[in-house]
Amino acid sequence: MLYSEKVMDHFEHPRNVGVIEDADGVGEVGNPVCGDIMKMYLKIENDIITDVKFTTFGCGSAIATSSMATELIKGKTIQEALELSNKAVVEALDGLPKRKIHCSVLAEEAIKAALVDYYKRHNLELPVEIRDFNPDADDIDESLPMED
Repeated sequence: MLYSEKVMDHFEHPRNVGVIEDADGVGEVGNPVCGDIMKMYLKIENDIITDVKFTTFGCGSAIATSSMATELIKGKTIQEALELSNKAVVEALDGLPKRKIHCSVLAEEAIKAALVDYYKRHNLELPVEIRDFNPDADDIDESLPMED
């Protein structure tokens, strides 16, 4: 089997799809190689992510990782969202094929980009975790549970 049941479930029934019109932070990232584009919207109250939505143009893995990432940060603190790694997204989905790991990186980066936007909109100092954030850097964690 190429994809786990969780990947298929999040692809066929993605959670938190849509736009938050009055979002506190919006981040958009893309991968020019595969053409995937993810946009993440955050609603934040008292340091808690009270709502999160996404729109993704891409493959099934891109949709599944976006969906899972939103599930993992909804209701969490900003700090917890900052600590979310692409590895955690892959593990929550019970793995991804190696050639689809970049989708989980995009999901992590979309959240970070939305948090950078949140901090900038509110004239807050960026936390150390995202101070040097560059969504164009290629920092895939190769130690992930992958199938070939």
